[in-house]
Amino acid sequence: MWGTIVNAIAILIGASLGMILKLKSSMRNTIMQGLGLATIIIGIKMGLAHANILIPIASLVFGGLVGEALQLDERLTNLGNLLAKGKSNTDSNQFIQGFVTATLVYCVGAMAVIGALEGGLQGTHDTLYAKAMLDGVSAIFFASSFGIGVAFAAIPVFVYQGLIAIFASFLEPLFHAAAIAEMTATGGMLIVGIGLNILGITKISVGNLLPSLFVAILLSMVF
Repeated sequence: MWGTIVNAIAILIGASLGMILKLKSSMRNTIMQGLGLATIIIGIKMGLAHANILIPIASLVFGGLVGEALQLDERLTNLGNLLAKGKSNTDSNQFIQGFVTATLVYCVGAMAVIGALEGGLQGTHDTLYAKAMLDGVSAIFFASSFGIGVAFAAIPVFVYQGLIAIFASFLEPLFHAAAIAEMTATGGMLIVGIGLNILGITKISVGNLLPSLFVAILLSMVF
């Protein structure tokens, strides 16, 4: 669990530093555009990790159906609303956007799963330490644009990675090399969607597509 704790703290520290930066609106917009472009490039690179392109595609379809039925995107937004309680409408919308965006970016990557498994099974935390550095740095820039909502993303990151670490011995058989590859590719597609949302090109309900990560694991065991 120590790696997960360090990861959550890094996000809090990075977001706090980002909040200290008093950037002009034009600077924030430029940074946000840069983050959107960088997020898309990272997603494309991850999306090419597949061994069978049909698995990520099928995962998005079936995972999207599950997520839509569970209304995950709406639930994530409602959680952001709850955390933003008492803020003005403008501040609340910015808080929610920062919280949801940062949560998705920090949770959909393979490093979160692999690092948590390593911590739970082997007691090694190198992967999560590396992820903590990446998340902490990106939190600075996210928070400088989105505000304090980014800091609250540390909560779902801690819960998500913590649960994987706790149940690592049960989950390990599912995360073989092929499963990790297909999950990474599927996660990359979700990250492209996040990047498009940041740029305001479209509004993809990425939260509803989250189950596709787990569908990819199941499909990789069959095909």
